[in-house]
Amino acid sequence: MRRTILASAAAGLLALGCVAGVSGSRQTAVAATGPCGTVTTAPHYSHVVWIWMENHSFSDIIGNSQAPYINSLAGECGLATNYHNLSHPSLPNYVGATSGLAVSSLSPFDSDCNPSKRCSTSAASIFGQGESWKAYEESMPSNCDKSNSGEYAVRHNPPPYFTSLSGCSTFDVPYTQLASDLSAGTLPAFSFVTPNLIDDMHDGTIAQGDSWLSSNLPKILNSSEYQSGTTAVFITWDEGSGGSTGENCASNTSDNSCKVATLVISPSTVAGSTSATLFNHYSLLGTAEQLLGLPALGQASAFPTMTSAFNL
Repeated sequence: MRRTILASAAAGLLALGCVAGVSGSRQTAVAATGPCGTVTTAPHYSHVVWIWMENHSFSDIIGNSQAPYINSLAGECGLATNYHNLSHPSLPNYVGATSGLAVSSLSPFDSDCNPSKRCSTSAASIFGQGESWKAYEESMPSNCDKSNSGEYAVRHNPPPYFTSLSGCSTFDVPYTQLASDLSAGTLPAFSFVTPNLIDDMHDGTIAQGDSWLSSNLPKILNSSEYQSGTTAVFITWDEGSGGSTGENCASNTSDNSCKVATLVISPSTVAGSTSATLFNHYSLLGTAEQLLGLPALGQASAFPTMTSAFNL
């Protein structure tokens, strides 16, 4: 109970710091009571995991009592306090973040369309850069499913939109396979995790999404890959609440719908650290590529990575 109270208090202080306009990076002297800050020197990270949530701005999440687990993580790990989505609605963010395509090139996806000849791209993506990868999609009926089904939304599953990508039918899998891969010690180098429409907060509440993370993230953090110090986890939101279709949010600091919470979880990330550097989904792509020794795609080279700010 004491740990929860301390973490919640730390998260509240982080939120207050953001309102006050904290700039740069801050490494606070918070004891490593959680999954972060257990080592001082960044190891070689051979696994990167992204978990994407939906449709809530930074101010909706950080400091919100309906998200106690997320705010606890913010106090125990790293929090980017000036992190931006790319555009609106969902799909341009998923495609842009995994390909580095400029916002001006993402307009074919502005209708949140299902994969088709008109709603796809031949661009390269992080899924095809030579490393092992999987996309773990909650409630997806079958591998690389290109149609919506129940609480599964294909627009939140980027691999089917890349026409030059091979292996979608093998590596784009239902979420249940993540537990098997963790148990077997076969987590790929890059993992893209999408909760279903309820659990990612799109159709469900913030509390439901927080509950899903509190039940599912520990399975990753307790795995041999994370415990051995080889795995970094990033939790972000596709876009903030509101906004207008096609809006360029990558560097937009005046629109609340362009700013989302992003948590950095790794053994070497200082507990309670924050950074007010302007990051965005291109930064996330560049960070993953840098950690895995991959070349930067497109706009990933145009924005700073998060490695230095969070001691990765």
